[in-house]
Amino acid sequence: MVKHQPLQVYERQLCLSCITGIYGCRWKRYQRSHDDTTKWELLWSFILLFTFCLLLVWFYFWWEAHNDYNEFNWLLYNRSGEWSDGTVPILATTAAGFTYVAFLMILALCHIALGQQLNLHWLHKIGVAAALLTTVVGVISVNQTWEQEWDIVPISLQATGPFLHMGALAAVTALSWIVAGQVARAEKPVFQVVVMLLYLSVLLGLYVVPLYITSPCIMDPSTLRPRPDVIGQRGAPMIAPENTFWSFHRSLQMNVTGFETDVTISVDGVPFLMHDLDLRRTTDVEKVFPERQTLNASSFNWTDLQQLNAGEWFLKDDPFWTVPSLSSSEKTKIANQSVCSLEELLKLASITNSSVVFRLQRPPPDHPHHHSWINDTLKVVQQSGIPQRLVMWTTDEQRAEVRQQAPGLIQTSLVKCSLQSLQQSDVSRMLLRYNRVSTNEVRNFSQSHIDLTLYTVNDPWLYSVLWCSGVSAVSSEAPHVLKKVPYPSWLMRPNEYCLMWVSADLISFAVIVGIFILQKYRMSGMRSYNPEQIMLSASVRTSSRDVNVMKEKLIFSEVRNDIGADEEPYMDGYNYYTNQSVIRGV
Repeated sequence: MVKHQPLQVYERQLCLSCITGIYGCRWKRYQRSHDDTTKWELLWSFILLFTFCLLLVWFYFWWEAHNDYNEFNWLLYNRSGEWSDGTVPILATTAAGFTYVAFLMILALCHIALGQQLNLHWLHKIGVAAALLTTVVGVISVNQTWEQEWDIVPISLQATGPFLHMGALAAVTALSWIVAGQVARAEKPVFQVVVMLLYLSVLLGLYVVPLYITSPCIMDPSTLRPRPDVIGQRGAPMIAPENTFWSFHRSLQMNVTGFETDVTISVDGVPFLMHDLDLRRTTDVEKVFPERQTLNASSFNWTDLQQLNAGEWFLKDDPFWTVPSLSSSEKTKIANQSVCSLEELLKLASITNSSVVFRLQRPPPDHPHHHSWINDTLKVVQQSGIPQRLVMWTTDEQRAEVRQQAPGLIQTSLVKCSLQSLQQSDVSRMLLRYNRVSTNEVRNFSQSHIDLTLYTVNDPWLYSVLWCSGVSAVSSEAPHVLKKVPYPSWLMRPNEYCLMWVSADLISFAVIVGIFILQKYRMSGMRSYNPEQIMLSASVRTSSRDVNVMKEKLIFSEVRNDIGADEEPYMDGYNYYTNQSVIRGV
């Protein structure tokens, strides 16, 4: 008697093949396994998870740091001497790395959900290691060169916290399907307890985290203060070359209430507007005075400065990617801009009843006006005809003498001081970076009649948060953007927010309980499969042109002496039947 082993008919499992093939290059059926994942692969799974979390934070940081991209580029310019948009390669690599690692995380979760063994391919391991190393280097570099920017994370959470909480809650709720499947499938009670404790800890943390979320935008709308004034920082530098007359004119078209700028004194005593220490970035000094291009801007006289073009660089470099949106007439005006003096700006502010705040840079010690810089600047302010109530004086040196000569000037501090110190110095306003004060400090200063102007505020979300905090004015490089913000991005009453997150928690809990019950019922009806068998498809159909099938030998862990014609093997909870025959011969 000759016995033939039965043949099994399979259907192709394209989805499973793609999941295991892309993740671990296991494209064939015999390459897959339901065995426990090895410790080495578990280690790589944890590395993948850590890389994903780190990239998520890194990606969020750069997304919210959009408000300060120009500040970052200016830091790079001070180090390299050449202007370029350094955020482009960072954003490109961060987005690519995050997308790649997130895709691998999804594939890993699919493996867990399907009960497949995790086996990350070595090429992916190299990719994950490269992404991790690159991100760590980036974090260290930012921490050394731009440390203050980390403050953007807690500040931004005041605007995004409630919505990030909802997203995290939805994600953890969805993960309950995988967790419930693992718990129902597991045979070791210890494993079940550990998984459940970890999951419930995360879930409970998400349920109560709104108790610790604080945002000035969670308030009674009736207590919202008037819209903060917008001051054009160096005019409107995103749509016109900074510190030029046209830039300030454009900022007025964007409804600014004042101007902020930097003042340098020329060698012949003329205060003019210049942010950088030299003239290379914002003028054509390399072409007009090539042998003097690296000299301090204060070493030029006013006649030489008038020969420089202060607009062509903007059209050439397009630092904010806005030049293509400009009209031909605007480009012509920009191309003809020259260096602007403080007197020109003050006269424009006087005509338009706009306030002016400027930082006065002291000339070098060998400069002829090194000692008279305060008096020279104050003289220009007094001769310009601008009302003193429109000028904010920020220089601490000789503040008492300035107050005596021009008592109407608004004394403004560039340094955060205590209320007592401000009152003793008769300072009624502070000009600070937006991360230097908290919401409570803003309210305390406001109650003490100390006005705050915070810089640099370019994004609507930051403007909204500061608005809800009670800030009276902001300094912006993007007044054309803030012009489109007539109301905070979002505003919610405390009781409305409480109702929202409690409802979300209850819905999440109900869904999770339902999923666990469904998974337990689903798994209880499935028999345990023989791990030595090959995973088979659901059924065999009659010959059809639409279904491609293949036949493989069915491997049994035990071979019985007699195989009946009516026996149907069972595999992994799937029903199928076999074509088998017994040929008897002599």
